[in-house]
Amino acid sequence: MYEKKIKPIVVISNCLEFKACRYNGKLITNSFVKTLQPFVIYKPICPEIEIGLGVPRDPIKIVTKNNKQNLVQPSTGNDYTFVMNDFAIKFNDSLTEVDGFILKSSSPSCGIKDVNLYDKLDKGHLIGKTTGLFAKEVLKKFEGLAIEDEARLANHRIREHFLTKLFLLASFRHLKKKQSIAGLIKFHSVNKFILMSHNQSKTRELGNIIGSYNNNNLEDIFNNYEEKLKIALKSVARKGSNINMLMHAFGYLSKNLNSKEKALFLENLDKYRNNEIAITSILMLLKSWVLKYEHNYLMEQTFFSPYPVELMNI
Repeated sequence: MYEKKIKPIVVISNCLEFKACRYNGKLITNSFVKTLQPFVIYKPICPEIEIGLGVPRDPIKIVTKNNKQNLVQPSTGNDYTFVMNDFAIKFNDSLTEVDGFILKSSSPSCGIKDVNLYDKLDKGHLIGKTTGLFAKEVLKKFEGLAIEDEARLANHRIREHFLTKLFLLASFRHLKKKQSIAGLIKFHSVNKFILMSHNQSKTRELGNIIGSYNNNNLEDIFNNYEEKLKIALKSVARKGSNINMLMHAFGYLSKNLNSKEKALFLENLDKYRNNEIAITSILMLLKSWVLKYEHNYLMEQTFFSPYPVELMNI
């Protein structure tokens, strides 16, 4: 189960539930951001305000010129490319601890991948999509962390992946401070099902990293483990991998279950396979049996509660 005492640190666009600081002076309401708040430590930031733009303000946009993308304000002709990049680099360097980011979609500063790209400043044509300048530096500096925008987080599979990664990386960040090989072995053990569902080959590599410990290289072990951990969690777990892990867990429990319970599990598994229910429904079913039959190994697996239960059905 996830560690309740650990709260992930999340940098978030200030306009999402915190401050009416959009270019038009509005606040963006978001139920997910609000529901998540009790379980994380938010660090709100508005890059556009930080570089001196007011509220409200004339819109800015990204324009390509000579194969370079520039952040400009059409109404004034001002170019904010350098000042935004400079702020982003300095702000990111100031973050001594962070586990994830929730950024404003479509924003020329914060958008992750859906920002409009134009061919010229005045009456330019839309020629594609790009990444906001602040977000680009975030992705470069913090590759492998839980980084999403609020629009993509409306998709339940993306949201599940974001939350799983966010809480797992926060747990590892706390563990890394302790530099305990016993703690790392335990971490790998309790997260085994989650890791296997995301990337089986990288999970084996993580196990090999722990196995290479020789009493003198603990810092290297943690650094190497962290690097491979982020790679293992990079992509959303495939449905087939999740089904394999669900069946694996079911195998541990099956001898305790009666025929009706077994049939219920298989029925729900088919519903998940056919996109009729989310994986959280099956996890909660399995978790109820894990607790009922006091299966110690499965009881410790974060796979069944990778993040707070209050976030599982939003």
